[in-house]
Amino acid sequence: MPGTPDFSAGPLAGLRVLDLSTMLAGPYGATLLGDLGADVIKIESHYGDESRHLGPKRGDERGPYLSLNRSKRAMVLDLQQADAQEVFARMAKTADVVVTNIREPALTKLGLNYEQVKAHKPDIIWVRVTAFGADGPYDGRPGIDFLVQGYTGALMLNGEPTGGPVRTGFPAVDVMTSLLVANAALAALRVRDRNGAGQRIEISLLDALMHAQASSIGGYLATGERPMRTGNRSLYFAPSGVYPTRDGKHVVITTPGEKFFGNVCRALGTEWDKDPRFANIDARLSNEDELDRVVAERTRQFDRDDLVERLVAADVLTAPINDVEDVVKDPQILHNRMIVPTQHPVLGQVDVTGIPIRFYGTPCAVKKHPPMLGEHTRALLAELGYAPTDIDGLIAKGLAADQAELKRLREARRAAKAAPA
Repeated sequence: MPGTPDFSAGPLAGLRVLDLSTMLAGPYGATLLGDLGADVIKIESHYGDESRHLGPKRGDERGPYLSLNRSKRAMVLDLQQADAQEVFARMAKTADVVVTNIREPALTKLGLNYEQVKAHKPDIIWVRVTAFGADGPYDGRPGIDFLVQGYTGALMLNGEPTGGPVRTGFPAVDVMTSLLVANAALAALRVRDRNGAGQRIEISLLDALMHAQASSIGGYLATGERPMRTGNRSLYFAPSGVYPTRDGKHVVITTPGEKFFGNVCRALGTEWDKDPRFANIDARLSNEDELDRVVAERTRQFDRDDLVERLVAADVLTAPINDVEDVVKDPQILHNRMIVPTQHPVLGQVDVTGIPIRFYGTPCAVKKHPPMLGEHTRALLAELGYAPTDIDGLIAKGLAADQAELKRLREARRAAKAAPA
């Protein structure tokens, strides 16, 4: 078929996404679209995405940025200037999807609200991430993952029963929201394929986490029973928890059914299932402290890896509690290509997390390293039809910047700071 993209580059080959978001939820959603083959262009200010300035460094780059922004090209535009907004308008005409998380009034001042972008590309699919929603009583408030965990009660549900609220150890809400960003864009693309119309899409961290709590908040709505903080235990069956091993490590063991409890007993060489205190689920829940004590006493007789091997062989639901050093060597994670190498022009090999969807008809691969700030500015402007002298002019006026210009500006700031007062 004429004009059919080369889907060997991924199922979204031929689509262009403009990423004007920062930090995690928006950028990582755009990253997934890039992983699936879209041409994702990250448009940043001279300062760059906030994640370029946070966390541990590798060379001049920061870990959070490197981990979240593969599969993109990057350019710098100062959208606070009207002439740079004209450059953006030319870029927007080539795009299919725009992703942003900029709040008002900055969004409109930068020329990035839905109606402004739609004026450049009538069928654009415009996706914005907010903390709490596009309107309503919390409209316009700043917010991040941690705050949303508080509003939705997730903090109250996480942690030990006798302890205080605990947030998730990774930005779960941001990551869930990033998946909704990609999912929403794909759904809107389907609509556009049928009727030719783009649309505005709003996604919030608050809504993402409420959606994720169907089994807790949803259960309360359905039954009136208040969810409880259980730590590593289950509300519904036992044993279920984290158990120590002889070498100072831990394993997860959980038993959602009589079959699995019997398998634990056989694997550990016990007859707990014949003990009246543990003979069925209700009995085990009533005697959970004692059950956890005897299970832990037994698991301490094995080293972790040997215990996991023994339990897996007996068809027990179990897992090691891996340290990060273990995670990056896990054979199934490596087999699934969930850690993959990219070649960075300055840092060399940079390993990143892989693509969590496996397509068999149109395979995907991480093909681009996390771009440096302004790395592709000149190439992208040239693709838009700007001549080399025009590009030089845009950079000289401060409307755009490439890496050489950003380096010059950094050195000028350092010199200014070092100069005597």
